[in-house]
Amino acid sequence: MSLCLILCRCDCKSEYKVDEERSSKYPFVGALCMNGGDVDNSYTTKSLLQKRVLSITNPILVKNTEEMLTNLDFPKCIKVADLGCSSGQNTFLAMSEIVNTINVLCQKWNQSRPEIDCCLNDLPTNDFNTTFKFITFFNKKLTSNGSCFVSGVPGSFYSRLFPRKSLHFIYSIYSIHFLSKVPDGLEKNKMSVYITSSSPLSEYKAYLNQFKRDFTTFLRMRSEEMVHNGRMVLTLIGRNTLDNPLYRDCCHCWTLLSNSLRDLVFEVYSFKMPFYDPNEEEVKEIIRNEGSFQINDLEMHEFDLGHSKEKCSLQSHKAKAGQKEASCIRAVTETMLVAHFGDDIIDALFHKYAHHVSQHASCRVKTSVTLIVSLVRK
Repeated sequence: MSLCLILCRCDCKSEYKVDEERSSKYPFVGALCMNGGDVDNSYTTKSLLQKRVLSITNPILVKNTEEMLTNLDFPKCIKVADLGCSSGQNTFLAMSEIVNTINVLCQKWNQSRPEIDCCLNDLPTNDFNTTFKFITFFNKKLTSNGSCFVSGVPGSFYSRLFPRKSLHFIYSIYSIHFLSKVPDGLEKNKMSVYITSSSPLSEYKAYLNQFKRDFTTFLRMRSEEMVHNGRMVLTLIGRNTLDNPLYRDCCHCWTLLSNSLRDLVFEVYSFKMPFYDPNEEEVKEIIRNEGSFQINDLEMHEFDLGHSKEKCSLQSHKAKAGQKEASCIRAVTETMLVAHFGDDIIDALFHKYAHHVSQHASCRVKTSVTLIVSLVRK
């Protein structure tokens, strides 16, 4: 039986302040959340790539869950946190895998099943209501009975969310590539919402510095909340280029979004993505410099954009691939785009986006790189 409730941590004094004057340049960042509900264009129905990513993350989740359990000598109560849970069925796929792994291993080692506290975190604007509608789905995914409690924890993971030394296992899937704010100093690039091959090097440095600041804060907050020898598994969008930090190919999702916006509004300098796709070396350097965690696993996986690999020469397949990706990107970006441009352009914008994708639907270039890193609290 799972118990659902909403917990909200209120800070009288924030531990991670964002410069309000500087962040006011891009107020749409405050609208960052995935499309809610379970209708067409919602994150619930369009998070197909995220489901694929979950399938490659599962082996590392299982391995680190087992190691956490044995290294901590089978705690009687285990607290697990999903940071950036978003909404929909996908939220419970990873959590059910972890809970099942714990129960199976306890049975194997003739240990009593622990009480498991499953904490779902995202920003307060997240659609938690839709998420909790899938509690029945979660219960059906569990392979054995046990004491399992589910709670929602609204708040930014760039701040403290939990009491000190209370968490045993943390995971975050496709969330920490989103930054706390758009970096400063991007005014020179008026033609793109993100880094491109034609961007000035200063733009890359601005994004990298913001990611360093945010990821370092994320690690420091989690180090305070996690018990010694606790585990953390992070999955994020990255890149595989080391020699040219500006390289983003023609199929990159933000390049396609920039092209689509320019078709409608000409200049996009006032809209920038609060996002950064690091490479392996950048991630490793930040973790080592922060110093609270030891790297246990670090893997890189490549995906296409979800285009059909068979019969891509047919125009109908190209159009379908374009519509599919446009819907996925719309589910992720629509709230911010509406906050900045209004909702009048949205349908036309993603019609343009689908068209641009279809022009590259036969491309075999891998344009989505996923990094998976598991960490042990020192």
